[in-house]
Amino acid sequence: MKIDLSGRTALVTGASRGIGRAVAFALAGAGAAVVAGARGTNAEETAQAIRDRGGQATAMPIDVTDADSVQAAVDATLALWGRVDILVSNAGIARDQLLLRMKRDDWDAVLATNLTGAFLCAQAVAKPMLRQRGGRIIAIASVVGQMGNAGQANYAASKAGLIGFAKSLARELASRNVTVNVVAPGLIETDMTRALTEQAHADWSAKIPLGRLGTPEDVAAAVCFLASDAAAYITGQVVAVNGGLYL
Repeated sequence: MKIDLSGRTALVTGASRGIGRAVAFALAGAGAAVVAGARGTNAEETAQAIRDRGGQATAMPIDVTDADSVQAAVDATLALWGRVDILVSNAGIARDQLLLRMKRDDWDAVLATNLTGAFLCAQAVAKPMLRQRGGRIIAIASVVGQMGNAGQANYAASKAGLIGFAKSLARELASRNVTVNVVAPGLIETDMTRALTEQAHADWSAKIPLGRLGTPEDVAAAVCFLASDAAAYITGQVVAVNGGLYL
């Protein structure tokens, strides 16, 4: 099935690397005009790479923990393209530690970026999407938000919170044809997982029924589907891209 997103504008947060970068490439490859958001100028390389491939993209500075920064990015997107059709809330951080050693600052920082950031972005795009009578909001959660993981209480809480948030928002926005869904990746080959030892990599792969870690492109494919017309009757759902790690 070929996905066609021509004439649509997508705002992707955390687009400078990893899953966010792959999502930006995939959406642009399907014809969307992409606004690649990240702190400072970190997403400029992503936007330039899309333009080099013949796509439409611009980099946008955005700090998802700052409401003014988020609103400015959405306003700039509307000024540039006239609409915002797709929001992919991907920006996220991890500060892992066992509960008894976890600092309050690390708890707050992870929740502020991963959960409150998604709230601020969704709130900023909701009005233009409602006016358009259509839109797609897609949050990138994690298998950890479904199954938990020792040493990641803050990260798991933020990702589980995204699921409840998306389900609630889906009910609020459905009457105006705005869908809200979640993609929950499993263990994905990114900068973080590349730091794993060879043995740890093999151990994790052995736990995954499909026998390998996922790729950012695996996640991006699910995002593109949810952003497309083929997913028009899907809202409030969690699409697991985890190779069977959590069933």
